[in-house]
Amino acid sequence: MFVTVLKSKIHRVSITESDLNYIGSITIDEDLMDAANIIANEKVTVVNNNNGARFETYVITGERGSGTICINGAAARLVQTNDVVIIMSYAMMTLDEAKSFKPSVVFPNTKTNRLVK
Repeated sequence: MFVTVLKSKIHRVSITESDLNYIGSITIDEDLMDAANIIANEKVTVVNNNNGARFETYVITGERGSGTICINGAAARLVQTNDVVIIMSYAMMTLDEAKSFKPSVVFPNTKTNRLVK
């Protein structure tokens, strides 16, 4: 039996921009991706704390150290600049693996979207 568990979480970052005319996805600062163990093209769930919207998309690597969190494509209608979101990815594993698995969770500065040192 396999279960789906939280693999990675970027907790409370602010939307820096949105681009309705882009094909789709979320652009995330590469520093945040590395810290949360998220890779390019990985499927993520985005939860908007301001309006309750939830959507799934895939990740595009953003400029390292930029603090960029940009929602692209149709999902841009679900956010506004400065909305606070949580970004999560999941993994499937056996029940035994899941019992000892520890997800990568990061808590960046919500105003700058940069890692707190």
